[in-house]
Amino acid sequence: MPDDSPARLRFAPSPTGALHIGGARTALYNWLAARHSGGELVLRIEDTDRERSTAENVEQILDAMGWLELDWDEGPVSQASRAERHAQALQRLLDSGAAYRDSATAKEVEAWKAEHGADRGYRGQPVDTPGAAVRLRVPDDGETVVEDLIRGPVSFPNRSYDDFVIARGDNSVLYNFAVAVDDAEMGITEVVRGDDHLSNTPKQLLVLAALGHEPPRYAHLPLLHGPDGKKLSKRHGAASVQELRDAGYLPAAVRNYLALLGWGTDDDTTLMSTEELVRRFRVEDVGKSAAIFDEKKLRWVNGRFMRELPLDEYTEAVGRHLGRQPDERLRGACAIAQEKAQTLDEVWALIGFLFEPPVDDEKAWRKVMVDGALPALEAARAALAEVSGFGSTEIEEALSPLPERLGAKPGKVYQPIRVAITGTSVSPGIFESLAALGRDEALARIDAAVGRLRS
Repeated sequence: MPDDSPARLRFAPSPTGALHIGGARTALYNWLAARHSGGELVLRIEDTDRERSTAENVEQILDAMGWLELDWDEGPVSQASRAERHAQALQRLLDSGAAYRDSATAKEVEAWKAEHGADRGYRGQPVDTPGAAVRLRVPDDGETVVEDLIRGPVSFPNRSYDDFVIARGDNSVLYNFAVAVDDAEMGITEVVRGDDHLSNTPKQLLVLAALGHEPPRYAHLPLLHGPDGKKLSKRHGAASVQELRDAGYLPAAVRNYLALLGWGTDDDTTLMSTEELVRRFRVEDVGKSAAIFDEKKLRWVNGRFMRELPLDEYTEAVGRHLGRQPDERLRGACAIAQEKAQTLDEVWALIGFLFEPPVDDEKAWRKVMVDGALPALEAARAALAEVSGFGSTEIEEALSPLPERLGAKPGKVYQPIRVAITGTSVSPGIFESLAALGRDEALARIDAAVGRLRS
């Protein structure tokens, strides 16, 4: 924000579906701005669309915010529950003459629909709106200027709006009126939202002016695109926060990556703790261009965060994701996988062989268990049988001479061992994998592979 005075922001999702990536970034930016300034964040649920707004969707939003660890200071406040306050504000405008009831005859309504299209309703009102409606008086000339913190001043000629509808004939208010009233009465000082709302802002400014309220400062965020430059959609990867969670991403990594979608530091720092994000984030530093959501980059960021976790925290995170107790056995397995996995979802593929008999990957078997595999396994089996202690260091000392002795490259020796004990050609380090598996089980699995090759 332009200064460091405490700000009061709001995140105001509509509960018509899950919280998607774009909405999550908006929530994060509001949270960062509030925490940076030492201010407050209000969670407001804009649920006036009663047909599409559901309690289940509200719970999904709260669940997503909780997983992202984005707390709020007030709310959740239901916009629908404020209907009485909206009605009172509407009446003030009617009493002052800033708004008026526009009563149309049936003939006028039909003539309008015939000229402009029946699907637009009367004078742009919703189709099911009766002819009578409440309109805000808009100046015939001049312009309304949105002083946007990201884009700078954006001007809208007043003549383009006519006297727009702010309430239906039954006095139920429309979106732009409700939002303006709520922002004013909740003391919102900064509104940070997607630039798909930019066209709504001049109408909200006109409502605020008619009510005699100072407007908040606005920042309209560029929308998110996929790597192909098109608007973000399901084909680009995870669509909702819950899908990111289920795919095995860490909340801190997601916060870090989402923060960088449109914003960045002067020194182009990529990996930041949440504390550093709070300290450095400023909305006015967000760029004007559409940001690119690339799940490959998110995976890279997440992998870095996972590798930097203390082993106990890593084990707890893996245990929660897999539904397993974070005991010493899992801790030992995590210790050998931490440098390799980029998501929690990838960990089981790397450590599952330690808990269950391997399921042979036939493609890996055909590629690895070829000429030279049998003598390599037999030599490895003999060397491992003699190892004392069976730690990774001792195992490495026992196996390291084999490539030279067999006249083979290391991969030709170690890959058959890997496939024999894990069932696949991708695993943590071979010495660490053998040590974690233990002597007896390692030798048994190598014996089984030797028997298969001889048959």
